[in-house]
Amino acid sequence: MSKSENSAAEPVKRCCPAMDKLMKEHDLPGLPAWSVECLNRLFSSLADPTRLRIIHALVNNDRLNVTELAEHTGLSVSAISHQLRLLRDRFLLNSDREGRAVYYSLADDHVRKLFCIGVEHAYNDCTNSLRREAEREA
Repeated sequence: MSKSENSAAEPVKRCCPAMDKLMKEHDLPGLPAWSVECLNRLFSSLADPTRLRIIHALVNNDRLNVTELAEHTGLSVSAISHQLRLLRDRFLLNSDREGRAVYYSLADDHVRKLFCIGVEHAYNDCTNSLRREAEREA
């Protein structure tokens, strides 16, 4: 049996149950445009050093206010505030007001998992060229 015959007989492996549902609903090859845009917004939201530092701080702490985030990230309150709004608008963070303070937390465990998988991938990739380059500069 050839490789193509074998793969045609086996069910297609999807990355997650959500992908199975999406492909059933869509019933066409490829991703629907709206899901591509949603993924684009998600990954572009994470493609910023300030936002990554904010997410990292919240992965390691259940909830923090802007001042605490500034302390954890080493960034200014003003640098963080704009990014918090974007992360909240993209459904990556929740915010809860307590008196005058607003506390931020990760929207759900998917955000934590996505960040941690990204760290693992970056760590493995950085053992190659980026890590060696950084070590040379240090």
